[in-house]
Amino acid sequence: MDVKTLIMAAGAGTRMKSELPKVLHKVCGRSLVEWVLCAAGEVSDEKPVAIIGHGAEQVRAHLEGRAQFAVQAERKGTGHAVMMARDYIADGKGYTLILAGDMPLIGGETLRALCQQTQDAGAAVTLLTAKLSDPTGYGRVLRDGEGNVKGIVEQKDATPEQLAVCEVNASVYCFETEKLLWALNRIDDNNAQHEYYLTDTIGLLVADGQKVAAYCTDDFTQCMGVNTRAQLAEAGEILRRRINHAWMVAGVTILDPNATYIDAQVRIGVDTVIYPGNILEGETVIGSGCTLLQNNRISGSRVGDGAQVQSSVLLDCAVGAHTQVGPFAYLRPKANVGQGCRVGDFVELKNANIGDGTKISHLTYVGDSDVGERVNLGCGVVFVNYDGQVKQRCTVGNDAFIGCNVNLVAPVKVEDGAYIAAGSTITEDVPGDALAIARCRQTVKAGWAAQKRQARKK
Repeated sequence: MDVKTLIMAAGAGTRMKSELPKVLHKVCGRSLVEWVLCAAGEVSDEKPVAIIGHGAEQVRAHLEGRAQFAVQAERKGTGHAVMMARDYIADGKGYTLILAGDMPLIGGETLRALCQQTQDAGAAVTLLTAKLSDPTGYGRVLRDGEGNVKGIVEQKDATPEQLAVCEVNASVYCFETEKLLWALNRIDDNNAQHEYYLTDTIGLLVADGQKVAAYCTDDFTQCMGVNTRAQLAEAGEILRRRINHAWMVAGVTILDPNATYIDAQVRIGVDTVIYPGNILEGETVIGSGCTLLQNNRISGSRVGDGAQVQSSVLLDCAVGAHTQVGPFAYLRPKANVGQGCRVGDFVELKNANIGDGTKISHLTYVGDSDVGERVNLGCGVVFVNYDGQVKQRCTVGNDAFIGCNVNLVAPVKVEDGAYIAAGSTITEDVPGDALAIARCRQTVKAGWAAQKRQARKK
């Protein structure tokens, strides 16, 4: 089926009260218009045409490479928007699917059914409709006594009798392209808003004796547009419910779906258990058999099979299989932790490679460094990587032991099997299997404290 897609994304979205174009507001990791693009991609392999206007350059940059563009410099209604994309459908071939860029809940399966019905029924156009208990704000679908669609009326132009109609237009259409072009040449702006309504094409086609069909979806949420921050939150709640349900069907245990936030791009392996308070963002990949205990934020990161993470923040990093992270660890970008490691409470890693089996149990900072396998870093170890001008790297070899409260002042190299005594500040390389002590020898002055107290009394 030859289908071209037009996505209307030119509106200002004034009710969002935002400097950001409405269609670029995000929900579950994708912008509103990206959700629409994904649904359209299930119908046509051809790049959709985004009709842009308000914030055109921002929208163009956001969709570059994924869409073609038509510009609606003056916003004169939905019909006018489609006119601006007329060059893309000028050959009159096949079908044209028209979507609104602020409908993140629309599904690809619904769009396929809409297009198929148009073809099967030999209709000039099929519109997506739904029946709502409260249709306020939507255009009403008008039918004749036999149930045939005879037109659509916008709420602003509707009579009291028409406002009582509960079947609404979802602003999604599949046109036979040739008939769409014919109707666009005949609509006018003779209405309360002095705009060119795409909905007027329906009445024109009916008057011309063309068949107009309607596909009424049972899932009215798919017809929901986002015009306010409250509606953005409502759409997010519905999408989260869909995403979480899909992962549970796929073999993931989510203890409290209402308190679990998973972006659309996230991937999760079977038998992973997710506790409440987890936020999984971006291109995150969670392996199989993992345990995500409460209150993690994991963004753009990879977590290996069987790993456990608790109350921690992971940003653009990687955690190996069967590694334990947290509570209260902070893994920053380019932190790569190997398999079977332990990264404990109040540990911060940044641009660092940690070898398999290494233990970093608590209160330690490792930045711009390479740490080998089976290393033990004691409490309070600091890799001093910045001299005020340049960041340098430290290297710690396999099986090294770094005592508590050690400072490694970059650039230094601690070779395999070396020990560093607690409290040392290391500024030179440490040979393999050596013990490095870099602190003053303890001195005890008997009676000094008593003398000090006595002096204060005088």
